Amino acid sequence: MFSFITTPVSWVIVQFHKLFGAIFGPDTGWAWGLSIMCLVILIRICLIPLFVKQIKATRAMQTLQPEMKKIQERYKNDKQRQSEEMMKLYKESGTNPLSSCLPILAQSPFFFALYHVLSSIASNKTVGVIDQSLLESAQKAHIFGAPLAAKFMDSAEKVQSLDSTLLNVRVVTAIMIILMSLSQFYTQRQLMTKNVDTTVKTPFMQQQKMLMYVFPVIFAVFGVNFPVGVLVYWLTTNVWTMGQQMYVIRQNPTPGSKAQGVYLERLLKQVTNKKKIGNRRDRAAVKIIVAKGRDRNENERRFINGLSKVGLAAQPDGAVMVSDVVTTEAEEGPTGTGRRQQPKRQSKSQRQSRHPDQSGAPEPSEDEAKPTKPKPAGGQPGSGTRSRAKSGQRKGPHRPSHPSKK
Repeated sequence: MFSFITTPVSWVIVQFHKLFGAIFGPDTGWAWGLSIMCLVILIRICLIPLFVKQIKATRAMQTLQPEMKKIQERYKNDKQRQSEEMMKLYKESGTNPLSSCLPILAQSPFFFALYHVLSSIASNKTVGVIDQSLLESAQKAHIFGAPLAAKFMDSAEKVQSLDSTLLNVRVVTAIMIILMSLSQFYTQRQLMTKNVDTTVKTPFMQQQKMLMYVFPVIFAVFGVNFPVGVLVYWLTTNVWTMGQQMYVIRQNPTPGSKAQGVYLERLLKQVTNKKKIGNRRDRAAVKIIVAKGRDRNENERRFINGLSKVGLAAQPDGAVMVSDVVTTEAEEGPTGTGRRQQPKRQSKSQRQSRHPDQSGAPEPSEDEAKPTKPKPAGGQPGSGTRSRAKSGQRKGPHRPSHPSKK
């Protein structure tokens, strides 16, 4: 039933076994264990394009979380309309929620095929290209005293038939299960603490936090029923995932995350020393930051401001060049909060002196600018004539509008 996948998996293992068997001996655990590890590495190398697609899909889903939350609140009483709006949002943004699960889904057939191969070895059955001679060699192989096909829950009689003891099997399998769970926990933890946009609080972050504690428990529960060879496979793939993710977090962090702040600080030091960006990946990152304009996050504004302080300016193509003007508050305020300084208010006379009348008429002198008191009717003071008060005005002397003018 599984021959379409067990045959190629067993063939790859046999080819690696020939290589390592010539070095360590065909019946040793090193030959068979390294063959399984190389199978994992080969599979994961083939899955790198899917891993890159998974990263892009995960970041796209993080970006869409605020919009998804609005749709859920708007159509919380209409599930059908809510699903339609969600699918419309995915289509417009070009995002597929299943893309983040592609590496796991693509790897699962190889995992089950290896599990079937090792179970057949434990049951003394040939499988795929593993004939009787290779079957006997695999049964003799031990990893730190535990047979390749032994499980934690095996009985003492079955373990003795594989030329080992129950204590050796359970100690080795328990250590491997613990390492497998810890590697899974650390991988998920560094994703949550370093590579998540902390400026956006969404349900997606809560789901990832929950998976950080659930996955290690799942590995621990199901690991007791895995053969030692499968534990080698799963431990290797967890270590590979952890290293691969550490590389991605260091070189291509999520915008707005702590990892991006560390990456841009490191990039700023390199640019300050070399006065240029030689790496194509770093240039692409700077190009994206320049294109954002005012939509930059705090880390990106700090990076642009740091370039300005040392007399450099980022260009639209991702390069940097020496700037004639050195500004210390190009993007941030004096406290680094990202606010621009407001200009000082000027008096009316200062504004008039800076912006004279556009008609070209000369500005009046100080004597001409002083207002002259109007003469009473009759031409001479004290003539006894009174000026009529305008409508709406109080007769007699006016009360000053402010106490300081008394």
